[in-house]
Amino acid sequence: MTKPPKHVLGISGGKDSAALAIYLRDKYPQLDILYYFCDTGKELDETYKLVESLQSYLGKPIKKLKAKAAKDLDKNPFDYYYEVYRGYLPNNIARWCTKTMKIQPFEDFVGEEKTISYVGIRGDEDREGYISKKSNIQSIFPFRRNIWSEEIIREVLADNKRDQIQEHYQGLGLNGGLNKISKIVSNPLDLQERNFEGNKRKIHEKLNKLLDLGVSEFNQVVFQQLKGSGYPIAFEEDYPLLYNDEVLVRKDIFRMLEESDVGVPEYYSKLEYEVDGEVGEYARSRSGCYFCFFQQKIEWVWLYEQHPDLFEQAIAYENEKEGFTWNQGEALVDLKHPNRIAQIKREHLERMNREDSIGSKYLVDKMVDAEKDCIACFS
Repeated sequence: MTKPPKHVLGISGGKDSAALAIYLRDKYPQLDILYYFCDTGKELDETYKLVESLQSYLGKPIKKLKAKAAKDLDKNPFDYYYEVYRGYLPNNIARWCTKTMKIQPFEDFVGEEKTISYVGIRGDEDREGYISKKSNIQSIFPFRRNIWSEEIIREVLADNKRDQIQEHYQGLGLNGGLNKISKIVSNPLDLQERNFEGNKRKIHEKLNKLLDLGVSEFNQVVFQQLKGSGYPIAFEEDYPLLYNDEVLVRKDIFRMLEESDVGVPEYYSKLEYEVDGEVGEYARSRSGCYFCFFQQKIEWVWLYEQHPDLFEQAIAYENEKEGFTWNQGEALVDLKHPNRIAQIKREHLERMNREDSIGSKYLVDKMVDAEKDCIACFS
């Protein structure tokens, strides 16, 4: 008998992955999910608290993963690779931190076993994030209407698979709508070489038309289409998420966390600041390392005022190599000057006043969705 795939879910310390763990535990307890957390050694205390709280709620351990070389030498993962890269700080061009401390430990953890990896990208986000290049790892997105990856959709809806898709739909024994489905399926995509955006649009149009006629039906067809393939899902007898048509967005994530015993990660909680007699609010919009270079300037101010010791440690890294800064074009030693902090707060307050509120009590809802920058760290 073929061994079924293992199921894994990475906990970043952010809201979406925490909510996904809660959601799957409560709604699909039959899934035997292994939980893991890639520890860089440079996370906020609030992140570690969230992981501990979530572990208690799940009733299962969350395995802490560290980069193998750093673990073998009993070193802090970030500091180990910082030495390996000769004192070069990671940045948005040379993002060695993600590769060495998030992706590689995850892929080492999985090994060569067939694995289904659950990803907490929400239904109100237009992105896919990190997808492993290893053929034995398949990503599933439970919060979205379309739970499948771009790769799967492109393969299933390929023009040379139209007859097979038609047969799978007919095999569902649908009472109605089959004529509409047949018309959509039989219409060729006519994908053009080297026209990536145009092809993507055509595929998504066809996908959405089929989803409009039945999410569960489409999922069952994809499941049947993948039987006999090398994808991990092909080794499942059945799969409960095929019949799930829920779409969860940001407000659902916060609701789920609030209603559980886990709670919303503390760094999302809004805090007041005052500048020029006006009161604004700030928070952190991400999990990940406290010195992450994707932070907005107002988040660096938040770090300076809420965790001054960590801010000074971030400065210490900058001082080790001339010309290197976390925040492009501005050293932290300059950013923490009172006049500069006041300026950043003024600019942030003006931007918040310009933007329309979407009704959330969390500042993160009004901020740029920084989680788009790096799914491996911030989901």
